[in-house]
Formats: sequence, C-alpha cells, structure tokens
Amino acid sequence: MTVAVGLIVLAALAVVGAALSGSWLVVTIAAVLSVVLGAAATRITHTELVESRVAAAKDRAIQAKAYLLIHEERSAEDADYLQQVRARLAEREQSLDELEQALSLSQRRAATSLRSRNAEGRRAAALEAKLVETEALVAADRLRIAELEAEADTLRSELHAVTAAWHAAEHQRKHA
Repeated sequence: MTVAVGLIVLAALAVVGAALSGSWLVVTIAAVLSVVLGAAATRITHTELVESRVAAAKDRAIQAKAYLLIHEERSAEDADYLQQVRARLAEREQSLDELEQALSLSQRRAATSLRSRNAEGRRAAALEAKLVETEALVAADRLRIAELEAEADTLRSELHAVTAAWHAAEHQRKHA
C-alpha cells in the first residue's frame, strides 16, 4: 500500500512541477506519467485487496472446517447421550411396569385376603386360627403395597428427572 501512495505522491509532484514549468509539453508528459503512475497504484492496491480477500477466505474456510469438526463431535456426543438417556428411560419404565404389576398383584391378593377374612369372620369360632393367619397376610400385603407404592413414586420421580434432563439437553442442543 505504501508503494501505491508513493506513486501517487510522485505523480502529484510531477504535475505540480510541470505546471510550474509553464511548458505544455512538460505538462502533457507529466499528465501521461501521472495517469500511468495512478494506474500502477490502482493495480497495486487492487492486487493487495485481492490477496487480502483470498487470505481472509482461506481463514474463513479453515474456521468453517474447525466448526464443522466441533459440530460433528458435539452431534456424536449428543447422540451417545441421547442413547444413554433412552436406555435409562427404558430401564426405568420397565422397572415401573414391573412394580405396577407387582402392586396390582399385591392389591388383588390383598383384596382376596380381605374377602377371605370377611368370609372367615362369618364362620364359626372354630376357624379363629385361620382368621388370625389371614389377617397377618393382609397386614403383610398392605405393608408390601405401601413399600411398592413408595418405590413406584421414587421411580416416577427419577423418570421425571431423567425426562426433564433429556428435554433440557435437547433444548440446549437445538440452541447450540
């Protein structure tokens, strides 16, 4: 850029010197020289501009490749995380299904035991020993029901937390 500025200054000095000389021939030669020097300065400036744009384009291309690699790495990490979350979610859902089935079975057993106890209660005093045994089963089943409900609540909470984390990761990935 400094060479181009020097050429323009040289052209300006030539024109001023020719104007002061008062000769039309010198002015004409100075004018032609000024045009040639101005064209050379323009060409130098244009070449430097093209070179700087090419260098900037190369830098942007390198940066784009780096961002692409980062994006691919993050996409792979997101896919792995999503797979892990889905696997944990499936495990939790399976555990929850199993617990709900066990709870249902225990409730049916409790209901059956309760009906059985009521039927036994209407029987004679000779069946008192059987009644005590049935009440013990009902109590054990109720305790198991309470335990299963507590465990089901815990798994529901964990499922909710994992689902919320997964949604947050999805939201974060979309905005990244």
